[in-house]
Amino acid sequence: MAMAACKDSGSEKRETMEIKYPDTKKVDTIDTYFGQEVNDPYRWLEDDNSSETKDWVKEENKVTFDYLEQIPYRKELEERLTDLWNYEKIGVPNKRGDYVYFSKNDGLQNQSVIYRYKKDEEPEDAEVFLDPNEFSKDGTTSLDGMSFSEDGNLLAYSISEGGSDWRKVILMDVESKEQVEDTLTDIKFSGISWKGNDGFFYSSYDKPEGSELSAKTDQHKLYYHKLGTSQSEDELIYGGSDDEKHRYVSGYVTEDDQFLVISASNATSGNNLFIKDLSEDDNKIVTVIESDEANTSVLTSKDGKLYLVTDLDAPNNKIVTVDAKNPDQKNWEEFIAETDNVLSPSTANKYIFTHYMKDAVSQVKQYDLDGKEIREVELPGLGTVSGFSSRKDEEDVYFSFTNYVTPGTIYKYDLESGDAEIYQQPKIDFNPEDYESKQVFYTSKDGTEIPMMITYKKGTKMNGKNPTMLYAYGGFNISLTPSFSVANAAWLEEGGIYAVPNLRGGGEYGREWHKAGTQLQKQNVFDDFIAAAEYLIENEYTSSDYLAIRGGSNGGLLVGATMTQRPELMKVALPAVGVLDMLRYHTFTAGAGWAYDYGTADDDQEMFEYLYAYSPIHNVKEGTEYPATMVTTGDHDDRVVPAHSFKFAAELQDKQTGENPVLIRIETNAGHGAGKPTSMIIKEHADLYAFTFYNMGFDELPNE
Repeated sequence: MAMAACKDSGSEKRETMEIKYPDTKKVDTIDTYFGQEVNDPYRWLEDDNSSETKDWVKEENKVTFDYLEQIPYRKELEERLTDLWNYEKIGVPNKRGDYVYFSKNDGLQNQSVIYRYKKDEEPEDAEVFLDPNEFSKDGTTSLDGMSFSEDGNLLAYSISEGGSDWRKVILMDVESKEQVEDTLTDIKFSGISWKGNDGFFYSSYDKPEGSELSAKTDQHKLYYHKLGTSQSEDELIYGGSDDEKHRYVSGYVTEDDQFLVISASNATSGNNLFIKDLSEDDNKIVTVIESDEANTSVLTSKDGKLYLVTDLDAPNNKIVTVDAKNPDQKNWEEFIAETDNVLSPSTANKYIFTHYMKDAVSQVKQYDLDGKEIREVELPGLGTVSGFSSRKDEEDVYFSFTNYVTPGTIYKYDLESGDAEIYQQPKIDFNPEDYESKQVFYTSKDGTEIPMMITYKKGTKMNGKNPTMLYAYGGFNISLTPSFSVANAAWLEEGGIYAVPNLRGGGEYGREWHKAGTQLQKQNVFDDFIAAAEYLIENEYTSSDYLAIRGGSNGGLLVGATMTQRPELMKVALPAVGVLDMLRYHTFTAGAGWAYDYGTADDDQEMFEYLYAYSPIHNVKEGTEYPATMVTTGDHDDRVVPAHSFKFAAELQDKQTGENPVLIRIETNAGHGAGKPTSMIIKEHADLYAFTFYNMGFDELPNE
């Protein structure tokens, strides 16, 4: 039995909301690591095929939604989110064959629609080309990726059903819009890259035994599908033997159609890179570099010269060139040197665009293929840009710009003059001029300076009573850069503060910043996050009574670890699709590939003891008052299996002391997050915000 937080928010004390959690059975499951026994009483919840687990999910959801339905302004939040979301959203155009393709969502469509118009026509003449809303009645089947043949006459597109990482690939004739050939199935963690007009490369695993959602997948393979043949005849290009066993394998063809580039790795960082000259069928695969530490890829090629992006001896990345006939690293020549800022380049026509991150904010320069700097690109402001990518026959290119208060705006950029003009600007019921976003630097536990963006309504009084959402990730070399979110806009409208620190483990300052938050240094990430919360409290942006922490996936681990280490620091915790069992994460799906960041409990005793010391599931303590918590996950999540969230919620419900509720909201027919329909996203955010405001003590929305 638990009760909702009962707090005097300036009016009469509200009545408590009683909660009776489902009875979650415990089993006698014990694992032994280096002589230490570890109990796992909720191991049975890992079986996603069992009727017991399915019944538990239904019971937990009933408790959660019964609770949420009693929050008086939940419906109001959903209506406001719906109103805000209802504006036209257009994606960056892509020219292929005789057409220009772009995505558009009229406002509340569950999935964005692909439109096209002929190159000599205007965007207003566009027709519907592919409508993913017709894939399924409930909008849970989504378009994952599109790849056109060299002449643009055929399209291969992949779809995801119920949010799963497993994909199907469908071939379409672009003129008739009719499917050609049978659908390819059981494809996972894969792009689609054409070899001319004859066929394409893709990657997949063998379908695992047992549950396809949770069973381990650890041998990735690269295949070639030739048009006119069945999938069973597809040629295995790389992988498939014990000597070539890799968890992640990808292949892509350079734009000049001359080289197949193969990347193979056993972790999410570091890769082996190979090329194959496609001009002769019997050409062999040639090694460019083999490294567990360095990340290397082919940016483009010209006249037999490869342009490589690498962090080998350059933690912030550099570009080198090499003759494809002798690509060994001893022959590499520096083309664009490493700088103090992280480099992410792209190509358009005969140019290279170097996209740098300076304190998580974008800067872009334009170079020609001889290494001459043409200009620094003038950007609309401080924020994040993406794009600057096109084929070699295009005279202009598009890019998008956004920050925390500016909805994504698309610009058309003239490659020769450097002039940019607005191509599409969204019309949304949100005025960026009413808000401000600033960057601060604070000091973490060990003295490291950490940047943080803080966004709020102008005129907000810093009195320690502002509802504040602290969001972060801190892992896998992923960078959190400023971007607009409709959901965040709704939070800001209610007088909320939104704060995003750039923690170690991310990619904002290159490979060393990433490594400083991995394995035996993972605690740095949690310390950085805790220090961010303390900074916000010390500077009276908020206080512990009005602070919520939120993160997803690796960020769900961040929230789980922080709330179990410092439960008094925040009022609300919102771990989403989190990696929460650090002793067993590597036994599910492709989880073993995350060992570069986490290490595994099987490695050695020191690594086991380190993981055991912070693993959220194993650090829920009896007699502790944890913050009001709503765990969120999807029943089809085959990236971070929902068992992580199930077991964490069960532990919290069993051991929670005090009145703060512990709920788990399990989305059915949903996965890790990608492709989730708009209607589902809106409802989820309405529930998260309602839960958060209610447990901060607000009997009505803060802005009322």
